[in-house]
Amino acid sequence: MPTIELFRDDADLAECTATVVRVGDGAVELDRTVFYPQGGGQAGDAGELVTATGRVLRVADTRKGPEAGRILHLLADPADAAALSAGDSVTARLDGPRRQAHRRFHTATHLLCALVPHPVDGCSITAGYARLDFHMTEPLDKEALTAGLARLVQAAHPVTTRWISDAELDAQPQLVRSMSVQPPRGSGRVRLVEIAGVDLQPCGGTHVGNTADIGRVVVTKIEKKSASTRRVVLGFA
Repeated sequence: MPTIELFRDDADLAECTATVVRVGDGAVELDRTVFYPQGGGQAGDAGELVTATGRVLRVADTRKGPEAGRILHLLADPADAAALSAGDSVTARLDGPRRQAHRRFHTATHLLCALVPHPVDGCSITAGYARLDFHMTEPLDKEALTAGLARLVQAAHPVTTRWISDAELDAQPQLVRSMSVQPPRGSGRVRLVEIAGVDLQPCGGTHVGNTADIGRVVVTKIEKKSASTRRVVLGFA
């Protein structure tokens, strides 16, 4: 069975109880999780698994498994996997500051998409920075973009999610901004992230609930990566 992805509908959820499904090669698969696996440009979550006896096993990263819908929690010390067996109960607990940084940066990149109306052909969202590569030829102004981000953050726009069918997305191709990462199809539904009055696009990542929660974010660098690519790098001030 696929892992139940609790983070899809509640990015505020910081921990959950779960049952171990499989253990191997320093990775733990749970029946459900609050941990986001690396994907869509966003880094995977870190944190810890706490056993029924109180032993804490540190999770260094989270990745998608080789089977569709499965999520693997990669232990910092692979030897810790010996402490778990299929059927064990654990508490999965996030590294809160890391997750919050991902949420803030990811939502900020959606604001950036609203300010730069060009297709995106690459992105990276980490706890230390975020970047978007735009398919475009004209130059961008760092100060103007930073001012635009500040305006949208201060306007406190609500950020919400909803689901539409694959067919509904196919009927609205303009919603897809990314050239490099396409929304996952096949499950019958696709999640949309909406920043009220600002941006609407398919996205499976974790986000803050209001643009005001992003805080002060600035454009730290703009690079010409190729004749048709401009890279914008974001950081927290």
